[in-house]
Amino acid sequence: AKLGLQQMEIQPSPLPGIKTVLTESGVLDVTEDGKQFIQGPLYDISGAQPVNVTNKLLEKKVDALSSEMIVYKAPKEQHVITVFTDITCGYCHKLHSQMADYNALGITVRYLAFPREGMNGQIAKEMKSIWCATDPKKAFDAAMKGETPAAADCKIDLAKHYQLGILYGIQGTPAILLQNGMMIPGYQGPQEMKKLLDSQKTGG
Repeated sequence: AKLGLQQMEIQPSPLPGIKTVLTESGVLDVTEDGKQFIQGPLYDISGAQPVNVTNKLLEKKVDALSSEMIVYKAPKEQHVITVFTDITCGYCHKLHSQMADYNALGITVRYLAFPREGMNGQIAKEMKSIWCATDPKKAFDAAMKGETPAAADCKIDLAKHYQLGILYGIQGTPAILLQNGMMIPGYQGPQEMKKLLDSQKTGG
Protein backbone atom coordinates (compact mmCIF):
# COMPACT_ATOMS: atom_id res chain seq x y z
CA ALA A 1 0.00 0.00 0.00
CA LYS A 2 2.94 2.32 0.70
CA LEU A 3 3.90 2.19 -2.97
CA GLY A 4 0.52 3.60 -3.99
CA LEU A 5 -0.33 0.61 -6.15
CA GLN A 6 -3.99 0.02 -6.97
CA GLN A 7 -4.21 -3.38 -8.64
CA MET A 8 -2.16 -6.25 -7.31
CA GLU A 9 -2.03 -9.96 -7.93
CA ILE A 10 0.21 -12.07 -5.70
CA GLN A 11 1.91 -15.18 -7.07
CA PRO A 12 4.35 -17.61 -5.45
CA SER A 13 8.02 -16.98 -6.23
CA PRO A 14 10.77 -19.57 -6.65
CA LEU A 15 12.76 -17.62 -4.06
CA PRO A 16 12.19 -18.63 -0.41
CA GLY A 17 10.59 -15.88 1.66
CA ILE A 18 9.60 -13.90 -1.43
CA LYS A 19 6.27 -13.37 -3.22
CA THR A 20 5.94 -12.16 -6.80
CA VAL A 21 3.47 -9.29 -7.09
CA LEU A 22 1.98 -8.25 -10.44
CA THR A 23 1.05 -4.55 -10.35
CA GLU A 24 -0.13 -1.89 -12.79
CA SER A 25 3.46 -0.60 -12.77
CA GLY A 26 5.20 -3.91 -13.44
CA VAL A 27 6.39 -7.00 -11.58
CA LEU A 28 7.86 -6.78 -8.08
CA ASP A 29 9.41 -9.50 -5.92
CA VAL A 30 8.45 -8.61 -2.35
CA THR A 31 9.67 -10.07 0.95
CA GLU A 32 6.91 -11.79 2.93
CA ASP A 33 7.12 -9.17 5.67
CA GLY A 34 6.55 -6.51 2.99
CA LYS A 35 9.61 -4.49 4.01
CA GLN A 36 11.76 -4.91 0.89
CA PHE A 37 11.14 -5.46 -2.80
CA ILE A 38 13.22 -6.08 -5.90
CA GLN A 39 12.13 -4.74 -9.27
CA GLY A 40 13.29 -6.30 -12.51
CA PRO A 41 13.43 -9.76 -14.04
CA LEU A 42 14.39 -12.77 -11.96
CA TYR A 43 16.63 -15.31 -13.72
CA ASP A 44 17.13 -19.02 -13.06
CA ILE A 45 20.72 -19.86 -14.03
CA SER A 46 20.67 -23.54 -13.05
CA GLY A 47 20.27 -24.77 -16.65
CA ALA A 48 22.39 -24.43 -19.79
CA GLN A 49 20.87 -21.01 -20.51
CA PRO A 50 19.52 -18.38 -18.12
CA VAL A 51 15.71 -18.47 -17.95
CA ASN A 52 13.74 -15.32 -17.23
CA VAL A 53 11.47 -16.66 -14.46
CA THR A 54 9.46 -13.43 -14.32
CA ASN A 55 8.48 -13.73 -17.98
CA LYS A 56 7.75 -17.45 -17.61
CA LEU A 57 5.24 -16.54 -14.90
CA LEU A 58 3.37 -14.33 -17.38
CA GLU A 59 2.93 -17.05 -20.03
CA LYS A 60 -0.54 -17.99 -18.75
CA LYS A 61 -1.63 -14.39 -19.19
CA VAL A 62 -0.38 -14.44 -22.80
CA ASP A 63 -2.24 -17.71 -23.43
CA ALA A 64 -5.41 -16.23 -21.94
CA LEU A 65 -5.33 -13.50 -24.61
CA SER A 66 -4.57 -15.82 -27.54
CA SER A 67 -8.17 -15.68 -28.81
CA GLU A 68 -7.91 -11.87 -29.03
CA MET A 69 -4.66 -11.78 -30.99
CA ILE A 70 -4.57 -10.79 -34.66
CA VAL A 71 -2.64 -13.71 -36.14
CA TYR A 72 -0.66 -14.03 -39.38
CA LYS A 73 0.02 -17.76 -39.53
CA ALA A 74 2.99 -19.22 -41.40
CA PRO A 75 1.99 -21.99 -43.85
CA LYS A 76 4.83 -24.18 -42.53
CA GLU A 77 4.99 -22.94 -38.96
CA GLN A 78 8.27 -23.49 -37.09
CA HIS A 79 8.17 -20.58 -34.67
CA VAL A 80 5.54 -18.31 -33.10
CA ILE A 81 6.30 -14.75 -31.99
CA THR A 82 3.91 -12.44 -30.15
CA VAL A 83 4.41 -8.79 -31.06
CA PHE A 84 3.19 -5.90 -28.93
CA THR A 85 2.43 -3.25 -31.54
CA ASP A 86 1.28 0.33 -32.01
CA ILE A 87 -0.29 1.40 -35.32
CA THR A 88 1.62 4.72 -35.26
CA CYS A 89 5.08 3.23 -34.73
CA GLY A 90 7.43 3.34 -37.73
CA TYR A 91 9.28 0.12 -36.97
CA CYS A 92 5.93 -1.64 -36.38
CA HIS A 93 4.97 -0.58 -39.91
CA LYS A 94 8.29 -1.89 -41.21
CA LEU A 95 7.86 -5.25 -39.47
CA HIS A 96 4.30 -5.58 -40.78
CA SER A 97 5.30 -4.70 -44.35
CA GLN A 98 7.60 -7.75 -44.29
CA MET A 99 4.94 -10.17 -43.03
CA ALA A 100 5.15 -12.37 -46.14
CA ASP A 101 8.89 -12.83 -45.48
CA TYR A 102 8.40 -13.77 -41.80
CA ASN A 103 5.65 -16.22 -42.78
CA ALA A 104 7.75 -17.71 -45.61
CA LEU A 105 10.51 -18.42 -43.07
CA GLY A 106 8.04 -20.39 -40.92
CA ILE A 107 7.42 -17.57 -38.42
CA THR A 108 3.83 -17.03 -37.29
CA VAL A 109 3.24 -13.49 -36.00
CA ARG A 110 0.58 -12.80 -33.35
CA TYR A 111 -0.27 -9.22 -32.43
CA LEU A 112 -1.28 -7.71 -29.12
CA ALA A 113 -2.08 -4.01 -28.78
CA PHE A 114 0.32 -1.69 -26.97
CA PRO A 115 -0.67 1.94 -27.67
CA ARG A 116 2.43 3.77 -26.46
CA GLU A 117 0.57 6.83 -25.21
CA GLY A 118 -1.56 4.67 -22.89
CA MET A 119 -5.17 3.55 -22.87
CA ASN A 120 -6.79 6.99 -22.72
CA GLY A 121 -5.45 8.36 -26.00
CA GLN A 122 -6.73 8.47 -29.56
CA ILE A 123 -4.41 5.64 -30.69
CA ALA A 124 -5.95 3.26 -28.13
CA LYS A 125 -9.44 4.13 -29.48
CA GLU A 126 -8.34 3.50 -33.06
CA MET A 127 -6.67 0.23 -32.11
CA LYS A 128 -9.84 -0.91 -30.33
CA SER A 129 -11.77 -0.18 -33.55
CA ILE A 130 -9.36 -2.47 -35.42
CA TRP A 131 -9.65 -5.31 -32.91
CA CYS A 132 -13.45 -4.92 -32.97
CA ALA A 133 -13.74 -4.74 -36.77
CA THR A 134 -15.66 -7.44 -38.66
CA ASP A 135 -12.35 -8.37 -40.29
CA PRO A 136 -9.59 -7.34 -37.84
CA LYS A 137 -6.76 -8.44 -40.14
CA LYS A 138 -8.06 -6.34 -43.01
CA ALA A 139 -8.54 -3.35 -40.68
CA PHE A 140 -5.05 -3.85 -39.22
CA ASP A 141 -3.45 -4.09 -42.68
CA ALA A 142 -5.16 -0.84 -43.70
CA ALA A 143 -4.11 0.95 -40.50
CA MET A 144 -0.51 -0.15 -41.02
CA LYS A 145 -0.65 1.59 -44.40
CA GLY A 146 -1.76 4.80 -42.70
CA GLU A 147 -5.55 4.56 -43.04
CA THR A 148 -7.75 5.67 -40.14
CA PRO A 149 -9.83 2.73 -38.87
CA ALA A 150 -13.62 2.94 -39.07
CA ALA A 151 -15.09 3.28 -35.58
CA ALA A 152 -16.17 -0.03 -34.04
CA ASP A 153 -16.80 -1.28 -30.52
CA CYS A 154 -17.01 -4.66 -28.81
CA LYS A 155 -16.26 -6.39 -25.53
CA ILE A 156 -12.53 -6.85 -26.16
CA ASP A 157 -10.57 -5.02 -23.46
CA LEU A 158 -7.28 -3.82 -24.94
CA ALA A 159 -6.27 -2.59 -21.48
CA LYS A 160 -5.46 -6.25 -20.75
CA HIS A 161 -3.02 -6.29 -23.69
CA TYR A 162 -1.48 -3.02 -22.53
CA GLN A 163 -1.24 -4.14 -18.90
CA LEU A 164 0.48 -7.35 -19.96
CA GLY A 165 3.00 -5.25 -21.87
CA ILE A 166 3.65 -3.22 -18.71
CA LEU A 167 4.21 -6.44 -16.73
CA TYR A 168 6.79 -7.46 -19.32
CA GLY A 169 8.50 -4.10 -18.82
CA ILE A 170 7.87 -2.92 -22.37
CA GLN A 171 8.94 0.66 -22.97
CA GLY A 172 8.64 0.85 -26.74
CA THR A 173 7.25 -0.95 -29.77
CA PRO A 174 7.55 -3.31 -31.44
CA ALA A 175 8.36 -5.62 -28.54
CA ILE A 176 8.70 -9.24 -29.61
CA LEU A 177 7.94 -12.09 -27.22
CA LEU A 178 9.45 -15.50 -28.04
CA GLN A 179 7.91 -18.83 -27.04
CA ASN A 180 10.60 -19.37 -24.39
CA GLY A 181 9.58 -16.17 -22.56
CA MET A 182 12.46 -14.07 -23.92
CA MET A 183 11.50 -10.50 -24.84
CA ILE A 184 13.26 -8.76 -27.74
CA PRO A 185 12.92 -4.97 -27.56
CA GLY A 186 12.63 -3.42 -31.01
CA TYR A 187 12.51 -4.45 -34.63
CA GLN A 188 14.21 -7.58 -35.96
CA GLY A 189 14.26 -8.25 -39.70
CA PRO A 190 12.93 -11.60 -41.00
CA GLN A 191 16.35 -13.22 -41.51
CA GLU A 192 17.74 -11.98 -38.16
CA MET A 193 14.57 -13.14 -36.44
CA LYS A 194 14.84 -16.60 -37.99
CA LYS A 195 18.49 -16.94 -36.92
CA LEU A 196 17.66 -15.88 -33.39
CA LEU A 197 14.67 -18.23 -33.15
CA ASP A 198 16.64 -21.18 -34.53
CA SER A 199 19.47 -20.56 -32.06
CA GLN A 200 16.99 -20.39 -29.16
CA LYS A 201 15.43 -23.67 -30.25
CA THR A 202 18.76 -25.48 -30.39
CA GLY A 203 19.84 -23.95 -27.09
CA GLY A 204 22.81 -22.23 -28.66
